[in-house]
Order: sequence, then C-alpha cells, then structure tokens
Amino acid sequence: MSAEIRRLPPLLRRAWYSLNQAFRQRIAHLGITPDQFSILRWLHEGDSRGLTQRTITDLMASDPNTITSTLQRMEKVGLISRHAHESDKRAHRVRVEKQGLQMFQSALKEALELQSHILAVLPPERRENFLQDLEIIADSCVAATTRTEPTKRAPKKKT
Repeated sequence: MSAEIRRLPPLLRRAWYSLNQAFRQRIAHLGITPDQFSILRWLHEGDSRGLTQRTITDLMASDPNTITSTLQRMEKVGLISRHAHESDKRAHRVRVEKQGLQMFQSALKEALELQSHILAVLPPERRENFLQDLEIIADSCVAATTRTEPTKRAPKKKT
C-alpha cells in the first residue's frame, strides 16, 4: 500500500477535526455549534418554504436521530421552526426564524474569517484549485459509500 493512500484518511480527519474545533471556539460566544451553523446555512440557502428533515439529514451526512435532536434544541431556542409539509403528511418543513438568521449571519462572519485564515497558508493562485480538488475528493468519498464510480469533473475555468 502506498504512503499516499495510507495518508488520506488521517489527513482528512485531522483537517476536519481541527477546523471544526477552531470554528467551535470562534462561535462559542453565540451559543451554537458548528452543526447548528451548518443547518442554518442549508436553511438560508435552500428552498424558501423550508427544507424537510430528511433533506437536512442528507445534506449533513448524518443520521435522522441526531438531526431530530439538534433541530429540537434549535427550535426550543427560537432559531428554527417546524411545520407540517403541504403534501407529505409524514414530513415536516424546517424554516429558519429571524433569530436564527441573525445567528447565522454572525457565525458566517466568523466562518469566512476562519476560512481566509486557513487558506492563507496556500499561495492565492492555488486556493481555488485546492477547493475544487477537495470537492472532487469529497464526491469520491460519497460515491464510495454506494460503491459507485465518482463523477469525473472537468476543471473549472477561471474567469
């Protein structure tokens, strides 16, 4: 087994864990977690009618019980609300509330500052390619869970 292959999992784990901890520290004063920030981001960027809990579970690459518990805590403090789905009696739509949007915007500022700080270790001309390559790796990891071939992406042209 090549050193290259042996290194991927620990490097991805170390990068994710460290990034998550750094972000957790930066947003601790807001009283939310990185996962709650991610949910607020998905809701902010998603369908204005709200997202189903199933969609949020899929976007978060998490299990339904964890997402349900997280959403309950977020609803309790007024960040989100849950409403009956208009056509699926078993589903609920989750919507970001005004307080949640304000929290998201405050945390987004921290997230962007952290991202700039982290990416500053790379020369500016390498940053976009690094992010594109990381997206390809992430897609390949997702494909590996279903044992399908990852989609081959053409490099994005710089404009």
